[in-house]
Amino acid sequence: MMLMLTSSQKILQNQPRKSICIHQFAQIYCQKMGIRSEVLQKTLWGDFYLNAKAKKIMKGAQSKGKKPLFVQLVLDNIWSLYDAVVTRRDKEKVEKMVASLGLKVMARDLRHSDPKVLLSAICSQWLPVSQAVLSMVCEKLPSPSEISAERVERLMSVGTRRFDSLPDKTQQLKQAFLECASEETAPVIVFVSKMFAVDSKALPQNRQRPLTQEEIAQRREMARQRHAEKQAASQSAENPESANAGGAQTVTSANSTNTDTDALCAQTEALTVKPTAEEEEKEHFIAFARIYSGVVRRGQRVFVLGPKYDPALALRTLPDGCSAADPLPSVPHLACCTLEHLYLLMGRELEELEEVPVGNVLGIGGMEEFILKSATVSTSPACSPFTPLNFEATPIVRVAIEPKHPSEMPKLVRGMRLLNQADPCAEVLIQETGEHVLVTAGEVHLQRCLDDLRERFAKIEISASKPIIPFRETVIRPPKVDMVNEELGRQQKVAVIHQAKDEQSKYPEGVQVDSTGLVTLTTPNKMATVGIRAIPLPEEVTRLLEGNSELIRTMEQFSLFAREGKTLEISQKTLEEIQGFRSKLEGLLQGRKWRNAVERIWAFGPRRCGPNILLNNVEGYKRPSVWQCLEREKEKSEAVMLRDFDNSIVSGFQLATLSGPMCEEPLMGVCFSVESWEIKFSSQLTQQDSVEEDSVSQQALEADNSASAPASGESELGGANAVEDTPSSGSSQSRRKGDTTDCYGPFSGQLIAAMKEACRYAFQAKPQRLMAAMYTCEIMATADVLGRVYGVLSKREGRVLNEEMKEGTDMFIIRAVLPVAESFGFADEMRKRTSGLASPQLVFSHWEVISSDPFWVPTTEEEYLHFGEKADSANQALKYMNAVRKRKGLYVEEKIVEHAEKQRTLSKNK
Repeated sequence: MMLMLTSSQKILQNQPRKSICIHQFAQIYCQKMGIRSEVLQKTLWGDFYLNAKAKKIMKGAQSKGKKPLFVQLVLDNIWSLYDAVVTRRDKEKVEKMVASLGLKVMARDLRHSDPKVLLSAICSQWLPVSQAVLSMVCEKLPSPSEISAERVERLMSVGTRRFDSLPDKTQQLKQAFLECASEETAPVIVFVSKMFAVDSKALPQNRQRPLTQEEIAQRREMARQRHAEKQAASQSAENPESANAGGAQTVTSANSTNTDTDALCAQTEALTVKPTAEEEEKEHFIAFARIYSGVVRRGQRVFVLGPKYDPALALRTLPDGCSAADPLPSVPHLACCTLEHLYLLMGRELEELEEVPVGNVLGIGGMEEFILKSATVSTSPACSPFTPLNFEATPIVRVAIEPKHPSEMPKLVRGMRLLNQADPCAEVLIQETGEHVLVTAGEVHLQRCLDDLRERFAKIEISASKPIIPFRETVIRPPKVDMVNEELGRQQKVAVIHQAKDEQSKYPEGVQVDSTGLVTLTTPNKMATVGIRAIPLPEEVTRLLEGNSELIRTMEQFSLFAREGKTLEISQKTLEEIQGFRSKLEGLLQGRKWRNAVERIWAFGPRRCGPNILLNNVEGYKRPSVWQCLEREKEKSEAVMLRDFDNSIVSGFQLATLSGPMCEEPLMGVCFSVESWEIKFSSQLTQQDSVEEDSVSQQALEADNSASAPASGESELGGANAVEDTPSSGSSQSRRKGDTTDCYGPFSGQLIAAMKEACRYAFQAKPQRLMAAMYTCEIMATADVLGRVYGVLSKREGRVLNEEMKEGTDMFIIRAVLPVAESFGFADEMRKRTSGLASPQLVFSHWEVISSDPFWVPTTEEEYLHFGEKADSANQALKYMNAVRKRKGLYVEEKIVEHAEKQRTLSKNK
C-alpha cells in the first residue's frame, strides 16, 4: 500500500491501477453521516477525529489518543478488505463486502488460487485509478484561458530578444494568446514540443476495419465473376466435341461450384485493405503539439517557424496580408506545409480528427519533413518562435557507429537521422574524419538508442565503438606537499629547478620560458613577439562561467554587431542578468593578481563562450570591453580602437583552448594573461592584412554563433574548423594582394599559430591535471548490503557524499559521485553483488579535477622509499590520458619491456 500526496490533491494508491481521491470518500460519507461534503474534504486529511456521541468532527486526535478521521473512514475499510481477501480468505465476508459495494466480480476471480487476483479485481472496480487521475486533472490543472501576460511574453521572447523590440504585428498576437480565441478570423498558433515515432500499423488509416455490407456484396460479386471467367477459360481449352457433349453437364455442375464460390467469398469478407510493404516498413512521425490560439483543421496550409526564425526579417520580405497558400519568396527558417492528419492522443491509440479547437493537445502527422525536434506552427508570419524546451539530461557518452556491410551506409545515415528526430536527448554528429557519432545521456540510454537503430530505424547490423568519454584539461596551483603528504622542502625545490632547466633545453628555437611560467614566443618571420602566462581560475569562477555560457554568447554577439556598426536589441531582463553575472565575477576574482581583471577580459573560450579567459595585461593597450552592452548608454569622450591583428590573438586563444597539449581535449578553468605583444611591421602592410584577417575572423564568429554547443567534444570540432579556416582564407586573399605574404605565409596566420603555441607552452609550464566528467549516483539499499555497495563504489573510483536512513523503513539512501569513465557496467555489477537489493540512478553532475599528476616522477627521498625508483604503480590520470591519446592516434610514451633478462632453463643449468 502506498500513500501518494500532493499539495493540491490527496490520493491513496493501493497496488498498481487502484487509486482513490479524498472527495470520493467524502461523497460516500456525506449522506450516511449527514455532514456536508465540503467539510469532509477539509477534515478527512489532518488531525481530526469523529466524536460518535456528539456526531461532530473535532480537532486534536493525536493529543487525545483518538483515531484520525482518515484512518477511521478510509484506511480501516481498505485494511479490512485486505484482511478478508488475502490474510483470512473468508469467502462469506468477501461476498458480503462485494455485495455492499455493488460490484460484480467474475466467478473465475472468486475461485482463483492467488488471493491477489481477487483483490485486484475488487479494487480495480471500487477504486479505479483512471477516475482519480481524471478528476484531479479536471479540478486542479489551470485552464488554457488563464495564461498570464508575463508567460506569453516569455514564450514569445527567444534568447536575447525583448518583447517590446518585436514588430507591432507580433506584439498584437499577444491578445490572441490571452483570449484563447477560436473564431474563424483568429490566428492559428501551435507549439510542437517534440516528435515521436509510431509504427505504421498504429495509424488509424492503416488499422484493420470491418467491411460494410456494400463492400461485402461488391467483393462477393467480383469473386463470382472471377470464378466464372476461370471456368470458361478451362472449358475453351478442351476440344469442341467434349465441350459440346459436356454442355449439359456444365449447367448441372454450376450449382456444385456455388460451395467453392461461397468459401472464396467468406475469405474475401475477412480481407481488409493492407498497405504495401514499403509503407509498412516506413517509419512515421507524429508531432506532439498544443494549440494556443485558433482552430486547427485538416488540410489547412500553415507556416512552420524554426527556432531561429526572425519575424522582423520575414515581415520586410513578405507582402502584406500573405498566407501560406500563396507563392512566397524564400525566408530563412520559414517553411509552408499542409496539415495532412490530426490525431487525438488516447494513450497508445490514435483517433483521427477533422478539427481541434484552442487549448487542446493533439498529434499532427506528415510534419517529419519540416520539423526536426521542435517548432512553432502558425497561419501568421508575424508570429515569433517559442522558446524551445530544456532537458535536464545532458548528452555526455559518445560512440562511433558504422554498418557491418559498407554497402548499407545510406540506411545507417537515414536511421541515425530518424533517431535524432525521435529522441530529444540524443545527438547525432559527423566528425571531420567522417565518423558518425551518437551522443547519449548514459549507458542505459546508449543501449536503448543502439537497439532502436538496429531494430526500428536503420534495420541493419551495426558496429559500435567503445564508449568515448570526454575529458577536460586544466592547470592547478603548485602543490605544497608531495605524493606521500610530506611538506616540500629545499630538496624538492632544487629538483624542480633542475627539471625546469632540463625542459628548457627541449623547447624549440624562439620559445623562452622563465621560472615564473612566462612564455615568450616569436613568429617565424621575427616580426612579432607575444608573452603569455597561464593562471588557474578559482573553482567557483569556472562553475560561474560554465553556467552562464548563454549570457557570454549574447555579449559576444553584441560586440560583433558593434564592430560592424549595427545594434543588437537586448531585453532588460537579460541586461540585468549580465550585470549580476559581472558582479558575481568581480566578487570571486579577489586579490592582488586579479585586481581589475574583470575589466581587462579580452575574450572567453573555446567557441567564444567557454569557461576560459584571455586577459589583457599588455601595457598601454586599451581595447573595447566585452561588457559593451552594459556601457552602451554611456557617452565616451575618446573612441577606443582595436589594435591591428587583435582578432589573430583571439583566434589563437580559441584554438589553444579547444584542444590542449595533454590529449587534445578542451581546456577548462584556465586564464591566459597576455603580458606583452610587440609587432615590428610597416603600418601600410599591417592595415591591409589586418582588414582581410578581421573580415575572416568575423565570418568565423558568425559560423560559431550559428552552430549549437553540446557538451561533448565532437560538436566542438565545428567551431575548430570555423576558426582554422581563418589563416587559410586570409592566405588566399593575401596571395592576391602579394605584398603581405612572405615565405612563412600571411602574417595574420603566423600570429595565430604563435599565439596558439605560446598558450600551449604556458599551459605546460604549470602543474597539469585532467578533469573527469562525474555522475551523481543515488542508491537505495538495505543495511545488509551496505558493505557491498561501498565495495563496488570504491572499486570504481567513486566517493560517497552522504548516507541517510529513509524514515519509517529499513532502507538507506546513499548519495555518491562516480566518474563517467568508470560507470559502464556499474549498474549490473551493483545488482549482482547485492543480489538485486540495490539499484543505482546516475545523472550527469559536473566536472572534477583528478588529483593525481599524469606526468609525476619521484623526486624526494620519501617518494623513492614509498614508490620505488621506477614508480610504476598505477596512475589513474595517466591511464585516462594514454587511452585518449591512443584513440586519437597521438604518440604515447610507454615501455613494453623493462629490465629484460635472458631466461635460464633447467636443462641448461645441468
